[in-house]
Amino acid sequence: MVLPGPTPSHHSLSGLSNKLYYCCDGKFTFLTDPMRRQNVAAFGEPRSRQVKRALRPLYSAEEKRRRDETSWTRVQGILAPIQFLAFAISLGLVLRYLATGEGFWIATCSVVIKTLLLYAIMITGSIWERVVFGRYLFARAFFWEDVFSMLVLALHTAYLAAIIGDIGSPQQQMMLALAAYASYAINATQFLLKFRAARLQDQAGRLTAQFAVEEVK
Repeated sequence: MVLPGPTPSHHSLSGLSNKLYYCCDGKFTFLTDPMRRQNVAAFGEPRSRQVKRALRPLYSAEEKRRRDETSWTRVQGILAPIQFLAFAISLGLVLRYLATGEGFWIATCSVVIKTLLLYAIMITGSIWERVVFGRYLFARAFFWEDVFSMLVLALHTAYLAAIIGDIGSPQQQMMLALAAYASYAINATQFLLKFRAARLQDQAGRLTAQFAVEEVK
């Protein structure tokens, strides 16, 4: 909708004055104008609010305090690299079997170990999320990471079901393991990017506090 033209001003700085009237008129008529309200309903929230949501910190001050105090944070920090190491070794063994047809038993054992580590980090991660955010899964800060984790968990569990139930050929079982590993790699990247964003936000917060202290001095 086109707003009405600026109200003529009696001030000497007419250009500046008319711009101020125009901006104020636009702000005060936004909520009372039904057409503009319909546009917001049709096209989503105003861009300023979208930007504010995008810049929202990953942790609130209280959540950050709980994250730093709980021992479950340390547990996650230990299990995550161990699981990645198991993934890297197992991936090499799986690819070796698919390329040469040798080492099926050791490749299978490595995938089972990797899957058990996944279960461990999923259980402890859910406890960590409950301590920090107040819910076991799908907290706002890690919602999409948790959603994709369900696919990772399902593919690893499907692999276990395949070897326990002797479903499919050895090659098909290894291909299923590769699919599970591909999903794990994507999910791990999601979490790494999220934790990097959290670290950058923490650094920005510390710098802001430092500058504020220096300004006071």
